[in-house]
Amino acid sequence: MFVDEVDVSVKAGDGGNGCMAFRREKFVPRGGPSGGDGGKGGSVYLVATLHQNTLVNYRFHPEFNAQRGVHGMGSNCTGADGSDLTLEVPPGTVVYETGADGEMILLADLAKAGDRVMVAKGGRGGRGNAAFATPTNRAPRKVEPGEEGEARVLRLRLKLLADVGLVGYPNAGKSTLISRVSAAKPKIADYPFTTLTPNLGVVSLSDERSFVVADVPGLIEGAHEGHGLGMKFLAHLERTKVLVHVIDVSSFSGRDPVQDFEVIRNELKQFVGTGEDVAESLAAKPQIAAANKIDALDDPARLEALKKHLKKKKIPLYPISAVTGEGLPALLEAMWTIVKTRTDDEA
Repeated sequence: MFVDEVDVSVKAGDGGNGCMAFRREKFVPRGGPSGGDGGKGGSVYLVATLHQNTLVNYRFHPEFNAQRGVHGMGSNCTGADGSDLTLEVPPGTVVYETGADGEMILLADLAKAGDRVMVAKGGRGGRGNAAFATPTNRAPRKVEPGEEGEARVLRLRLKLLADVGLVGYPNAGKSTLISRVSAAKPKIADYPFTTLTPNLGVVSLSDERSFVVADVPGLIEGAHEGHGLGMKFLAHLERTKVLVHVIDVSSFSGRDPVQDFEVIRNELKQFVGTGEDVAESLAAKPQIAAANKIDALDDPARLEALKKHLKKKKIPLYPISAVTGEGLPALLEAMWTIVKTRTDDEA
């Protein structure tokens, strides 16, 4: 099960209460105050780890509490601190706090393994009466309660970490393509919206070159407004280095390839990122196009019209057949060239 968004409640531990006590020793009738301080409560942290690849663990266990601090004790004994709670999430997880009015406030972007953030701070321990002793008040009867730990409602949103994103209409052949060029095994069938969750695949080329491809579920017109869960799917493309339009040029879809391209490109332009450090809009990313299903091309004029249109847009077009493998080597080399260039620029 692929889960890319969950709501969780976290509560840091409360601080322990301060203790009120006095020394009671033989031959020491006025031993003075000896109440110790309470321990501090444990805090809650999120850490990105490669041991996790979805947020499914949090769907059925959405509440987490860190350990509270131990109360102070006599003989000036300070209570033990509560243990911190560390929750593991996949790299690429964006953390938001849900405000009282439902507003989403960005807390952290755990983009790579090892990134860590405190999401709820443990309460401070209260002081015991020994801390309030003064020259004029040698037997204080005053203590402090421990502070409450922070409590937050968080929304965790996972964005896939992929170099290449495949975009296109449902049933354009994206799943067939990723299954052909990688070891990914997505569900493939001859009906729209077969793919309902993103799939990742690693493409291996000669000379030990490799990159990660994401097969994003099919988009439709209005995807940037959430139609067909489009906003969720588009969000997975924000970290990619290049977008590949997979376009069905056969007549079986009943759609025009040029129109298909323009609809998807418009959705990329209209999509608004979710507020974290997104370096560029989706439409500004490098784009190439793959004219798929040329093995079933019954009207060459459809492919020619697409070629002319993309030439005006200065977008390279690679005719391919994801089923037979025709044209795939050239397409993969084009993907790698852009991925390598963008990676070197970011270094």
